[in-house]
Amino acid sequence: MNAVNKLLLALGEKTELNHYNHSKVIHAGMKKWVSNITPFELLTKTVKECIEILVTINESGKFYETFPDNINSPDYGDKWGKHANYIEINNRAIAQMYKNQCKNGILSSIKILPAIPPSAKSWANCIILSQIFPNIFGDGYNKAPDIENSIYGIKLNGEYSKNIIDFDIYHKISPEEQIKAFNLLAYIHGLKTGFRTVISADQIKVIQPDGSDVTFKWDNPEHVEIFIREHVKLINLGFEAIFIDSAKHIGGYEMHNYTGVGALPEYEQMQYITMEIRKRTGKTTLSFIGEKSTGDFQRYKNLGLTTGTAFIEPDNYDTVKYWSMKLKYEPEYLPGVEVSNDNDTGGRSYEQRLQKINSILFGYEYPSDKLPSFMQTEDIFPLRYDTNTHHLMMSNPSYSTDGTPESHWENLFAKDDGKAYNAKVGELFLHAMNL
Repeated sequence: MNAVNKLLLALGEKTELNHYNHSKVIHAGMKKWVSNITPFELLTKTVKECIEILVTINESGKFYETFPDNINSPDYGDKWGKHANYIEINNRAIAQMYKNQCKNGILSSIKILPAIPPSAKSWANCIILSQIFPNIFGDGYNKAPDIENSIYGIKLNGEYSKNIIDFDIYHKISPEEQIKAFNLLAYIHGLKTGFRTVISADQIKVIQPDGSDVTFKWDNPEHVEIFIREHVKLINLGFEAIFIDSAKHIGGYEMHNYTGVGALPEYEQMQYITMEIRKRTGKTTLSFIGEKSTGDFQRYKNLGLTTGTAFIEPDNYDTVKYWSMKLKYEPEYLPGVEVSNDNDTGGRSYEQRLQKINSILFGYEYPSDKLPSFMQTEDIFPLRYDTNTHHLMMSNPSYSTDGTPESHWENLFAKDDGKAYNAKVGELFLHAMNL
């Protein structure tokens, strides 16, 4: 039985699916998604209802009465990552907040999938999940907005985050199968998937079964092996992309701009790690995205990276198009542009964000030359006025007024103006979808 059907049964649902004709579906030929909404409209539905939406609007045009066993990641060739749009979803922020608990972010991620534009004809859209591994402080709990609960501090060599996995159904479906279910549902919607990782040593703890957690050390071969093994395990669950935080500074490069905590891997060490992940998974399609990996393209390509973020600001369409044409013959590595990143503290107008999205979707002479891009949840679904992307990475507040997840979801995002903005984002993707 496939992981999606196992998930339905574990949630007390039947595996038989029904047509679910959502009233706000955009049609771009055979490609469809839900737009002109706030996330609240999907997050308050059941997991099964959102699965039924995905099956109803899937690109094949065929309705599946039960979720099929033969759904694969959309095929854009081995170098798909060079041209993809990477959309990071903070799955912790949209998790279910019950009073002071935070849980089931993977279920919320499934629910939001119908509102993510699927891949275009010429390039892939790829979801990057912000959290998979447990965070060091406060995993499984939300805290007041002014108390740090950073997503950048992770634990390896143990289970997955209590913020993300539904441990209430752990005895019916394993964490691994819950992650597989998410990936299969992304595939049927025409999306690639990946996750964020951390490489700053003092931001990583290694769980020891018979003792206290210890700080990760890059000069400890056992720790390096654990790092590789944990990432291989996730790739084998269906992810094809890894976003590497602080990748620009690997090997001590430009450390005057480094804001992480602790040592970074040596250059040759990171080459070994990317090579081993590719070799052990046997996947030739993997994409490694380096944060701020700009300037020395040969350096990043030789690290095994596929792309990097923040090469140019996409405010100017002509600049994006110029670099797309200039770099069109790069065979292995392409630098990327970003609408926003995980350090975004807000302040941009909706019009500025829309201009950036316009540039990254249309800034080229031919669609096959498009530069890769990176954006955040807020670029698709605007957040409430008093928070921002970086704040939600550094802290984990609940915005619920009554202790329920429904209230949190309602208050986390902008409302009427956010819905109108989401509709405009949908229009841009609509025009790009068949290029």
